[in-house]
Amino acid sequence: KPTEDNPNPTLYRMRIFAPNDVVAKSRFWYFLSKYHKMKKTTGEILAINQIYEKRPEVVKNYGVFVRYDSRSGTHNLYKEFRDTTRVGAINQLYMDMAGRH
Repeated sequence: KPTEDNPNPTLYRMRIFAPNDVVAKSRFWYFLSKYHKMKKTTGEILAINQIYEKRPEVVKNYGVFVRYDSRSGTHNLYKEFRDTTRVGAINQLYMDMAGRH
């Protein structure tokens, strides 16, 4: 929020995959507090926009970096998915991770 000490505060932007706006806001504050020293009371969300594909009829390849915790520790993972939309590729990732891990 703009204050007298800092009239132009830093803006943060994230691309979050969530089923609705409420979950997206919650995940935004969760990740922002992890990366920067900021709480919900010291900031505000300016806008929430759903991102649509420019050409959803064309099949594309998507690469996803994932970091997840398992019983044996933390693992980094890179997977590629082929889909018409970015959201479809992330849904494939969730289905794959739910089946294996």
